Amino acid sequence: MVAASRPMAVVELPTQQQTVMMAVDVSGSMRATDVAPNRLSASQTAAKAFVAELPRNVRIGVVAYAGTAQLVQSATLSRDDVVAAIEQFQLQRGTAIGSGIVIALASLFPEEDIDLSSNTGQRKLPGSMHSDGRARADPVAGRQLAPGSYESAVIVLLADGQNTVGVDPMEAAQMAASHGVKIFTVGFATKDGETISFDGWSMRVRLDEDTLKRISNLTHGEYFHAGSGADLKTVYEALKSRLVLERKETEGTALFADLAAFFMLLAAALSVWWFGRVACNWPTGLSRRSRRSRVF
Repeated sequence: MVAASRPMAVVELPTQQQTVMMAVDVSGSMRATDVAPNRLSASQTAAKAFVAELPRNVRIGVVAYAGTAQLVQSATLSRDDVVAAIEQFQLQRGTAIGSGIVIALASLFPEEDIDLSSNTGQRKLPGSMHSDGRARADPVAGRQLAPGSYESAVIVLLADGQNTVGVDPMEAAQMAASHGVKIFTVGFATKDGETISFDGWSMRVRLDEDTLKRISNLTHGEYFHAGSGADLKTVYEALKSRLVLERKETEGTALFADLAAFFMLLAAALSVWWFGRVACNWPTGLSRRSRRSRVF
């Protein structure tokens, strides 16, 4: 009877994500020292620890974005290649958050007709072609999916400031949502921001949390804030748990049906043990007539 009611429960199950695209801000504001020793070095240290702790069957790709966005490492199982790409980050002017999302999507869906020339100057991304020149197949190319429904890949986006150039971040987020890809956003800076000076000019850099929250909400991801290197490491730890285990509402019908079957078999086995056959033990106080009228 319990199984027939189709009970539901929220349980933690292994996720199906096989690819994690990391889009990392390498704009000039990442030289700010409000996070010791500076934002860039702290983000690199935390990112490498995150990469090392992900399951070995998860492919990781890296996009670096500033005034433009570039795929610096296509999705791979090689942790050494990913770490090498992270260590080679070079600071540039500008912050193109939307472009970083677009390049990450283009890497995940190479069959899509995404114009990359305004962002990278190239029409095809490394890793999007077979050795004989044929485009790699993409199982969801050309199809629009519900936000957050694509279970084969996610994007982890780290930003420390505001979008200044490139694709509008919300347009890029809408593109990710239409592909079903979740974006987990990480705001990496102190709440008050920092004034930085380089190349003869200075600027005040502040975190645009509102945009990062809207990106994550639109794509059914989640927003995290990190105000220090230790905070960022904690954020990546939380992200790892979400990428490895996911809380899902699951129907428990099969469990209760299995329990019912088990107890039925147990009752039959005990009946054979006690009576030598599968039998029903009638109450001794019933008359023959009342026994016949009782239905079990």
